[in-house]
Amino acid sequence: MAVVGIDLGCLNSKIGVARRKGIDIITNETSNRATPSLISFGVKQRAIGEPAKTQEISNFKNTVGSLKRLLGRSASDPDITEVEKKFLTAALVDVNGSVGVKVNLAGESQQFSATQLVGMYLGKLRDTAAAELKIPVSDVVIAVPAWYTDIQRRALLDAAAIASLNPLRIINETTAVALGYGITKSDLPEPDSPRHVMFIDVGHSNMTATIVAFAKNQLHVKSSASDRHLGGRDIDYALVQHFAAEFKTKYKIDVLSNPKATFRLIAGCEKLKKVLSANAEANLSVESIMNDVDASSRLTREALEGLIAPLLEKVAGPIQQALADAGLSPDQIDSIELVGGSSRVPAIKHRIQAIFGGRTLSTTLNQDEAVARGATFACAMLSPVFKVREFSYHDVAPYAVKVQWEPTEEEPESELIVFPKGNTVPSTKILTTARNAPFDIEADYAEPDSLPGAINPWIARATIKGSPAAGENPTYKVKTRMNANGIVSFEGAYYEEIEEKEDTMEVDAKEGEAPPKKKKIVRKKDVPVVTGYGSLDATVLNSLREQEASMHAADKLVKDTEDRKNALEEYVYDMRSKLDDRYASYTQAEEKEKLLSMLSAAEDWLYSEEGEDATKSAYTQQLDKLKAVGDPIAFRYTEHSELPRAASALRDALNQFYTQATSGEERYSHIAEKDLTSVVEKVATTQKWLDDAMAKQAEKPKSVAPVVTTAEIQKKREELVYFCTPIMTKPKPKPAPTENPPPPTSNPPPAPADDGTPNASGTGTPAEPPNMDVD
Repeated sequence: MAVVGIDLGCLNSKIGVARRKGIDIITNETSNRATPSLISFGVKQRAIGEPAKTQEISNFKNTVGSLKRLLGRSASDPDITEVEKKFLTAALVDVNGSVGVKVNLAGESQQFSATQLVGMYLGKLRDTAAAELKIPVSDVVIAVPAWYTDIQRRALLDAAAIASLNPLRIINETTAVALGYGITKSDLPEPDSPRHVMFIDVGHSNMTATIVAFAKNQLHVKSSASDRHLGGRDIDYALVQHFAAEFKTKYKIDVLSNPKATFRLIAGCEKLKKVLSANAEANLSVESIMNDVDASSRLTREALEGLIAPLLEKVAGPIQQALADAGLSPDQIDSIELVGGSSRVPAIKHRIQAIFGGRTLSTTLNQDEAVARGATFACAMLSPVFKVREFSYHDVAPYAVKVQWEPTEEEPESELIVFPKGNTVPSTKILTTARNAPFDIEADYAEPDSLPGAINPWIARATIKGSPAAGENPTYKVKTRMNANGIVSFEGAYYEEIEEKEDTMEVDAKEGEAPPKKKKIVRKKDVPVVTGYGSLDATVLNSLREQEASMHAADKLVKDTEDRKNALEEYVYDMRSKLDDRYASYTQAEEKEKLLSMLSAAEDWLYSEEGEDATKSAYTQQLDKLKAVGDPIAFRYTEHSELPRAASALRDALNQFYTQATSGEERYSHIAEKDLTSVVEKVATTQKWLDDAMAKQAEKPKSVAPVVTTAEIQKKREELVYFCTPIMTKPKPKPAPTENPPPPTSNPPPAPADDGTPNASGTGTPAEPPNMDVD
């Protein structure tokens, strides 16, 4: 069973796997530890991750990023139309009520929802993990922003299902960081005096501040607050706007009117930002940005801080909100841990330090990989495969959730906050109401203005059918739960049937005495409940899963076809060059002429209209034809190189066994003469075979098939070893016991203590070794 944690990032994603040696962040097909969160739709197939990054500029209209920012959002959401659209080049459209993209794939215009896009990307991460672990990957833990709403979390579960993944848990990013931090600590205090740590994550697209109370073997999230529009990409955007305006005046070019030029400027600004994090000033240089103009400029760190001043003013917001929600002051925070790539920006560090009176900020965690490591720890804790140190963690609800229902005369209040903001997650509440007819109950967010963008505050709905057997105006109880994923659901409903019975344990009451006691028996009677949530319908989900599987198979076929085409092209050029070089003396004239003709024909076919877009089987057939003629030549060359080494190894074995069998050494004196003779005879027979074969081979030219092959010589050596080794390593017989053994001494030494206590000489029965299992 694979144990995998995924940090689903806006710019890049990381994959963690649990192994016996610990948590590893694995590399992708290009040996990078971070996989770009991009999907590019091409003329033949989809490119996801690294391949999409290489097409980002040339195929920008069909390349989509910021995947997790689109998940669970509508196309009309101002967060999409006013914010995300700045960072996207693909056309955004409405796909069945949610935001999606319109792209060209395999020559056809197609639309995909954000849920489908994330499903495609998760499939890529699944394949990357499976390739590393050499086993199928299904169970995962995925980290998401703490500000994700119910609809976004459900959309992620749907996306995972499309990718045929089974999320064991959805964990908040900063909670994952806290888990990775705390589970390795052996000095945590007792629960009555917890250690408070604030984790500040400044990533590519948002900033989150989370306060966590650590105690022995546990952590409790006290509060979490975020700014959804404060991250590295916002700094890059400010730089791009600045230099675009400068270049319009300096070079008379409008960079922002040209998407390819904009991409080049963004890449230059990203590098500039990183350099300015370590230096007081830096140069920007973008060759041939547009209209054959080589653009350059210079910027100081002070000027950069002036450009992003509005962003820097926002840094304090999440920190102060988290402190207020937790009821703590800055001096009550024991440590401030920074994670996220943008936390390296000096100006952001200075703003954070100012809030805490100039205290030193801690960077003990890997700022880029801490989320993935924590998610992997969470997966390992849920897996039966790994034994992990006992450690519990509890999160908090980011938004208040209320339930409402139709009021009655007996119950005029029709609304109740069930899970207030900061409520411990997971949590279950039982709602009680008296009804004489079926009724509906609905869950919504209590404060819609606090939600991201224009997300619908509606969460779930349930219809309680009721039961005629419940009597008149019965009391129903509805089980409402916010699970460990932060998702709200109605788990069921029931009424209680109470029966009074005499206690059979009581002695029969005598005349004039008190009657026997009665006891109440309470039985829970479930009633039918019909629920509705923001998840995709099962039928739709199955259809999308099948569609994704079909596209995945088509992508694989295209890749395999390209691999076969490249293999054919490589064989043509490689064999042609070797025929005039290393294979020259191993090729007959007519054979060489035939193969050269076939190579030329294959090359002409490759670059013809037919060969340019042929099937996988067609490329394989062409390659097999060439190899039928070319492989024997390559075989002769290889055999000529390897044959002397194989013959030498066999001769060494012959000499070894012959020397052992004829040496007359004492260590072989117990071996029967007939056995030693059989070894000598086996050596002689094999030696003659080798000499004859090598003599015949020496008479043959290099351009014909070898008389003897390396494989045949290796087989002869194996036969020799198999025959001779058991004879020459036969153990000596044990000496017969003497008839009159010496009598025991009159004063035998005392037996060692059997309780593990050392005796005077320091010996004794050792105590049972301690349990050395490592958590």
